[in-house]
Amino acid sequence: MRREIPLLITAIVGIFFVLQYFIPHPPFNRLNGWFSDWFSIIGACAIWLGALNLIRISADKIYRKRSDWGFSVVIILSFLLIVVIGFKEGRDFRNPGSGFDWLYNFIYTPLSATMFALLAFFVASASYRAFRARNLEASLLLVAAFLVMLGRVPVGDAIGVSLGLPETNISKVAVWIMNTINTAGQRAILIGIALGVVSTSLRIILGIERSYLGSE
Repeated sequence: MRREIPLLITAIVGIFFVLQYFIPHPPFNRLNGWFSDWFSIIGACAIWLGALNLIRISADKIYRKRSDWGFSVVIILSFLLIVVIGFKEGRDFRNPGSGFDWLYNFIYTPLSATMFALLAFFVASASYRAFRARNLEASLLLVAAFLVMLGRVPVGDAIGVSLGLPETNISKVAVWIMNTINTAGQRAILIGIALGVVSTSLRIILGIERSYLGSE
């Protein structure tokens, strides 16, 4: 019964969640609000479970003195600091000038900017490997990327003028690539994602996909 009951609950909720989109009459038109409330409650419980699990794993790493256990100390101290400040300030924790606001603006935001700045080098490295003109498709990708990057900066139009092209020709080419070719590719990807979501949802509702229940 440990697996049958969750499967039954998932199937019932999934079926009613689908029906409420197509039947705009009571009680189905109220299900969206009910589901949203339950999702918020479950999400709040999941956040606490995730936080406690993070503390448990970090504490175990510190106790066993595993590699890079110092980062676990930083994780626990940062977590406790944020929680204490949040509970102390209550509903006013989002107000400008609060301790939580100061930590967010002067610690979290600079750290996030640093992380994304480091990711830029990984993106550049991946782009270098992907844009090698090994075949026709890679060559087209290389040319399109070059035109887009060149059309996004003022020097691109300056280069176009020096070559005798109209003043905004390269910028227009970059905009056309992003609005036409790139949009078509994004729509194809979104259609594929939507079909994958529908098929996976049906497998979960029908009880075919059970990986979310974990192993025996």
